[in-house]
Amino acid sequence: MSVRHAMLALLSEGPSYGLQLREEFEARTGDVWPLNVGQVYTTLQRLERDGLVVSEGDDDSPQKAFRITEDGVRELDTWLRTTPDLSSPPRDELVMKILIALRVPGANVIEVIQAHRRYLVELMQQWTRIKEDSHPADLSLGLAVDAELFRLDAVVRWLDAADGRIKRVATDAALAKTAELPKAAEAGPLPRMSLSTSRKERTRR
Repeated sequence: MSVRHAMLALLSEGPSYGLQLREEFEARTGDVWPLNVGQVYTTLQRLERDGLVVSEGDDDSPQKAFRITEDGVRELDTWLRTTPDLSSPPRDELVMKILIALRVPGANVIEVIQAHRRYLVELMQQWTRIKEDSHPADLSLGLAVDAELFRLDAVVRWLDAADGRIKRVATDAALAKTAELPKAAEAGPLPRMSLSTSRKERTRR
């Protein structure tokens, strides 16, 4: 989440104070991503340093207002039109846990998958209740909750797919091992030369 560009977006509507920006940010995002005042003012100071916003009023006053500059408007427009880099998969902690569990001696990867799946389903139920309790006209909250529900649903689907794939591989390996046993039995033991025969051959030599 880019707090930097969120501040620019809010200031594009007109000058505002730090506390106002924090309240407006939380309201616009459905109170899903709370911000502390320190983070807001640190972000504003960096934006001012980069020439993207300017402050108005006494530097020592907490009621110092900020407004966006022309460079800030161009920065915001560029950010909105720039697609995020999705060419490489993110280092998802859950994915890493499942991959590592496959190699850890004694670890039951299926149990690991089910534990995370139960947790994710509980989270989805919580977000669903938030959605049901929200006002239909609260567009920001509705969109934010939908995004989280879709994200969690995708993770649950991946866990289900991983569970199925791991079980199929284990089943195929067991069947292949079972199929090899009759072949070994049909071949029978290797012929053994009797002691008397071996002595005769050595005598002939």
